[in-house]
Amino acid sequence: MMIDDVITLRKLEVLLTFMQVNNLTRASELLGQSAVSVHRALHSLEEGLRCPLFKREGRKLVPLPAAYAFANYAERALGEVDKGVRKAREVAGFDTVSLKMGSLYSLTLRCVPQLMTGLRQRKPELRIDLTMGSNRELFQGLADGVLDAAVVGVAPVFHHPELQSVPLFDDSLYLAAPAPSPYAGRGAIDLLDLRHEKFVRLADGFATAESFDHAFGQAGYRPEIAVSVGDIFSLINLIGGGLGYSLLPGRVADFSPRMQLLPLAPRYASSQRVTLLFPRNRERDPKLLALAAESRLYRHAGGQAGQTCQGD
Repeated sequence: MMIDDVITLRKLEVLLTFMQVNNLTRASELLGQSAVSVHRALHSLEEGLRCPLFKREGRKLVPLPAAYAFANYAERALGEVDKGVRKAREVAGFDTVSLKMGSLYSLTLRCVPQLMTGLRQRKPELRIDLTMGSNRELFQGLADGVLDAAVVGVAPVFHHPELQSVPLFDDSLYLAAPAPSPYAGRGAIDLLDLRHEKFVRLADGFATAESFDHAFGQAGYRPEIAVSVGDIFSLINLIGGGLGYSLLPGRVADFSPRMQLLPLAPRYASSQRVTLLFPRNRERDPKLLALAAESRLYRHAGGQAGQTCQGD
């Protein structure tokens, strides 16, 4: 059966409000409409249903049994539509009470906790679900809609047609060595001097792994890899334990007292721009607007200790 076009959700709201208060004037006050508009909406519902819903007793409208029967279904219909709207927004990632955020492991010491603290101050009701992973995993999470936003490491010049970016800080690559190390006294490390050393490396998919490969491409040789690992905490422990050297960004300097970061010679210079990313088609999402604002505040406050960001 086709539903008449005059039967709208707004008119169902008018019907339910009137049925609750049983008074045209009171219903008009609650709805923010004139009593004439309320009466007209009720009458149009009768036309759409092709049956009477009310009878007039003096100046009063008295509901008929048909009105009570229809109101019962109208209430259920509005309730289902409301649940449908909320479910659609949740599936589309516009749930207003939770944020699915991704981060590199190396950003969990200062950057991400500071962003989350500031975001909770802006939106105390927000629940944040944090997922840590590699650059590759975080980009895939954004593409699949599993993540609302992610903080990743990208090239200093970065553009993605479907992602909005807010840079946080720039980070440089260093030689990560056990403490103490015979290379510690040098002003700048030439990777050619480490041909005989063993290295530990992050697995493919991490931004730092790409920087590692780029630097040794500049050096013109492939280092001997003792171990390849899937998280930066294990990597740092292996370096501190003397298993080998690696190349790591400056943001991990305070992760372990058994590891030190030594500057590389200029020819091996490599930098990452730590950046917040989220879908462009959701740039008006209130929780993402708040996260972007907090990210800009972090950037303008100086970002990660010892690092700088050179703009958008």
